This record gives sequence, C-alpha cells and structure tokens, in this order.
Amino acid sequence: MNAVDVLLIAGATALLGPMIMAVLARRVLGLRIGAVRALLTGVAGLLAAGVAGTPMGPEASRTPLVTVQLGAALLGAMLFLVLSEAAVSNGSVRGMVRWPGALRRRLARSRRYTQLSRIAVRHGLRRFLTGRSRRGTASPQDQAALARSLRLALEEAGATFVKLGQVLSSRYDLLPDVFVDELSSLQHEVAPEPWPDIERVLAEELKAPPEKVFAEFIPEPLAAGSMAQVHRARLRDGRAVAVKVQRPGARQVVERDLDILFRISQILDRNTTWGRTVGSRDLVRGFADSLHEELDFRTEARNTAVVAAHTGRAASGGSGEESGGPGSRVRLPEVHQELSTERVLVVEWLDGVTLNRADTVIEAQGLDRERLARDLFGCLLEQIMIGGVFHADPHSGNVLVLDDGTLGLVDFGSVGRIDQMLRSSLRDLLMAIDRNDPQALSDALLELVERPDEIDEERFTRALGRFTARHLDSSGSPGREMFTDLFLLVAQYGLTVPPEVAAAFRALATVEGALNRLVPGFDLVAEARAFASTELARRLSPRQLSRSVFDEAAAVLPMLLRLPRRAERISSALEQGRLSVNVRVFADERDRRFIRGIVRDVLLAFLGALTGVLGILLLSTQGGPRVAGSLRLFDIFGYNMLLISSVLVLRVLFTITKTQR
Repeated sequence: MNAVDVLLIAGATALLGPMIMAVLARRVLGLRIGAVRALLTGVAGLLAAGVAGTPMGPEASRTPLVTVQLGAALLGAMLFLVLSEAAVSNGSVRGMVRWPGALRRRLARSRRYTQLSRIAVRHGLRRFLTGRSRRGTASPQDQAALARSLRLALEEAGATFVKLGQVLSSRYDLLPDVFVDELSSLQHEVAPEPWPDIERVLAEELKAPPEKVFAEFIPEPLAAGSMAQVHRARLRDGRAVAVKVQRPGARQVVERDLDILFRISQILDRNTTWGRTVGSRDLVRGFADSLHEELDFRTEARNTAVVAAHTGRAASGGSGEESGGPGSRVRLPEVHQELSTERVLVVEWLDGVTLNRADTVIEAQGLDRERLARDLFGCLLEQIMIGGVFHADPHSGNVLVLDDGTLGLVDFGSVGRIDQMLRSSLRDLLMAIDRNDPQALSDALLELVERPDEIDEERFTRALGRFTARHLDSSGSPGREMFTDLFLLVAQYGLTVPPEVAAAFRALATVEGALNRLVPGFDLVAEARAFASTELARRLSPRQLSRSVFDEAAAVLPMLLRLPRRAERISSALEQGRLSVNVRVFADERDRRFIRGIVRDVLLAFLGALTGVLGILLLSTQGGPRVAGSLRLFDIFGYNMLLISSVLVLRVLFTITKTQR
C-alpha cells in the first residue's frame, strides 16, 4: 500500500467518521438537521472520544475500552445537538444568521416595554400587572379613578393600545359599566403623515406615480387615523374616489406592540386570577387577528364587497327582487379592486358628511330622523341576522348623511361573521324577546353561548324572567344597560359568549350611539321586535316555507331511506342473540400516539436508571478478572453501562423538553 492509498483511506475515515457519528446522534434524538450542523455534530463527537481516550493511554484503542470511546463520542454528539437545538430552534445553522436581527428586535422590544412600564407606573397600574392588587371589591370612587387611569394610560401608549381599549369597551361581560363608559371615550389624535412619505407609498403600491394613475389627487388628507389617512382623488374617467393610504411603518409598530401584548397577556394569565378568568391570551389573540385584517386593505376591499352583496340580498329577501327594506336604503361604496392593494384602498366617493357633523344638513334638508335611524338599525340587523357578514364598528364617524337624504356606511376594515347556526339562534332570541318568553329566551341563549357541563337551567330561566320583566315589560327605552345586564347574567352562570356573537353585540352597542345622535332615546328593543315580526312573517310566507321544507327534506331523505334497512338488521341481530355494542378504547390515532409516547419515555427512563445503577455497582465492586494491566472486566462493563444510561436519559429529557418547546 503506497502513500497515496494511505492518504485516501485517512481522508475517507476523517470524513465518514463524523458523518456516521452525526447520523447516530440524529437518529437517537429523532431530529432532522442540515449538512453543516451534521458535520459539526460529528466533529464534536470525535472530540469527545478523544477527551475520553486521553486518560486511557495509547493502548486504549487496542483494548475493549474502545467501546467506551465510541459511547463517549455518541454522547458528545448528542450533547452538541441538544445545545444547538436549544440555541437554534429551527434545526438549522442558518438560524444563527438571524441572531443579529433578533437581537435588534429584542432591544427595540425592551425599550418599548420599558416605556410601557413607565406609563403603567405613572398611572398606578403596575400592581394589576404583577398580581399584587388589593383584594376585595373596590368602592365606586376607586373603580372610577382606576378606569380613568386605564384610559389615560392606553391613550399615552399609542394607537395599538387605543384600539385594544376600544375593543374592551364593548365587552360588557368582562368589565364593569364604569370601565366600559370610560373606554368608550378613547381618542387618539395623530398628525397627518407628510405628503412625500404618502406619495412614496402610493408609487410603491400602484407601480406608478399618483399623477399618472389619477387625473387629480389632493395631497391634504381629509382624515388622519393611527393606521392610515384618507385623501380625495379623481380617476381618469372622471369618477370621484376616496383613497385610503396606510402610514409608512404602521405594520412594524403594530407587530412590535402585539408582541408585547402577547407577553403581557401571558403574565396576566399566569399571575392574576382575573387574567385567567377573562381569558387574556384568547382576548389578545382575537384582537391580533382583527388588527392584522385591518392592516391588509385587500381584506377591507373584500369585506366591503361581501357586506354589500349580503346587504342587497337581505334587502331583497334572497329573491333578487328589491323589496325596499332598510338595507336597500343605506348605500355602501363600490370598491375599485384594480387599484386596491395591501396598503392602498380606492373606493367610490360618497357625497355627504359624517353623522357626528350632520345636524345642520339634516335640519336644512328637513330629513326624517326617525326614518334614518330605522334604516341604519334595520340595515345592521339584516347584515347580522340574514347576511351573516356585518359592519363591526358602525360608530357615527363611519355613517354618512348623503346629499340625496339617505345614509352611507363606510370603513369596513373590521367586519364580523356569523355562521348559519348562530344566526338561527339569534333569530330565535329576537323572537323570544318579541314574545316576552323567558323559556324560549333561555333556550336561545343556551344555544348561542358555550355552556359548562352542569347548569341549573331552571334558575337560569327564572333569572331571565326577571331580566325580561325589568327591561322588556317596562315603559322605558332600554339601551346599553340591557346589554350590560344580559352579559352579566350570562357570566354569572359560567357561560362564555363566542367571539363572533360578542362582536355582533358590540356592533349593536356601537350603533346605539349613532342612533341616539339621530333620535335621542331611540328604542332598540321596539325596532328589534318589529324586525323579528317582519322576519317571522317572511319565514312563514308560502315561498319561504316551501323552500325550507325542500331544504329539510333534501337533508333528511337519505337518512330516512337507510332507516328500514338498519332497523331490519338490528331486529334480526336481536332475534338471533347477536346484538352487541362495540366500544373501541383509544380508537383515535392521536390517543394511541400519546399513550405510546408515555410508555416509551417511562420505559427508556427506567432502563437508563437501571443501567446506570448497575454500572455504578460494577465500578464499585472490588476484584474481578483483569483484562490488561490494572484494567478489570467490571470497569469495562461499568463504563459502558454508564454511557448507555446517559444516552437513554438524555434522549428522554430531550423528548420531553422538545415537546414543551
């Protein structure tokens, strides 16, 4: 064998050794790793073998202790994989490249977190974040002061937290009235973005300068919000449009604040009872989903088109013929899909003024305030009860009084969606209110909410009877107080309102402010009863009844056709004594996989501990046959058993911690 062959063999060994060691460590731990980390893992294993072999002397490779070196190599490779997996969770060394960016984000988050902590301390809120708040029910004065401090802190914290406060202002089931009233007045005044920055966003999104896309574009914004601002423009064909442009950097600010909100929600859930009670994690998760939708104007464009389609269908009763319902008298803007992108939204310009500034216009044109209020409320009810897609934030700023004397609804960045089953339960709820029937009201509510395993339905029905007597039989005009008491009653019996239903009630509570601006003391319950009566009459019409019967028959007919055959099989088995019930334990593959995982980890831990104890006993045993010099056979078995024990225990520990991560 010449020198070249020796070098080739040495090179192959140097390459294959680390790779073999990396493959063994990867298979034992059950990981998938890249080529670079595999090579580093093999090198770490060989270094561990060298460290273990140094005290044994040069004759170690010619003795049975070579297995100890191989075991040490495997253990070293596994330790390197465990440590690298903890540092690089995505399983690739490429994740290390992201460390500088992650470090910068962590520093930015730390600065923001420090800023928010100072705001909380300045307004006396820190003890509520750490769970060290006073026990017991606070006095009304203390609650009012705390609510004001919370509002001021949210306003100072910025746009994301203001929007969170606005969402919380509709959760009558979570917060007392004083907090709801205080958070309802949240405002966040922001200065408009400089025109060069807006122009750059328009050019990036539309792939052309604004002057080439629009015949006219007014740089001065008509309105400026925390996420975007609105400009007026004119298309090449002469149509007037409203252009909504997202502020540069808005998404980065929202993502940073949402990250902090998630961390705060985890602290509240872990350290405070009320945080666990209100479900702070789920609340922030739902808020984040809603905010992400608002940041993508393509979602708002789709929402506008879908709500318009459902509102038109609701108004025509689904027949395609205009019935003149309230929904048909409220205009929604047409979306220019070809010009709308993720950060730019172009919609039809509706000539009019917002409802909060329309008193002069209403008086000058002699408009019927009662009719406008009924149209607005009826349009929202149609969207919720019939269409299933509704405007989730119909406050006065999103309602326009148009030049032709009708109403317009704008800004569909936030919409709610209710499935057919919940819509049916909501209709049943309205009809129960119309009949003042506590039993039917109880049944409809229990279908709407998520109920615990046990509930005293009789007591719940009696409580609803008192609720209807207070709010529905009185001569007064119930409003927000009715929603508050209903949510408190639901929470008292351990019921949970689904987010989509809470969004519907939030929309109804929000539109109440716009309705009261049109008609002070507007009777929501009377109008809801009128809507329920009209809806009941529509559902009982011959055409609707025939359609309902046909739909039900189409759903039930296949089951009815199978019934005689199944009944004959059951009766035959009963007659012949072959009727049995087959119950399969752990029929679900996920259950079987879970049990197998537990048994595997327990068995490996037991074997690892047993092997380790046997290894220690062998090493501590005196005497025994000698293999080479002072090396005993018991030493060889003891060292190998300790290495096997370490490998097994490390495998179990890694499996458990990896699942938790």
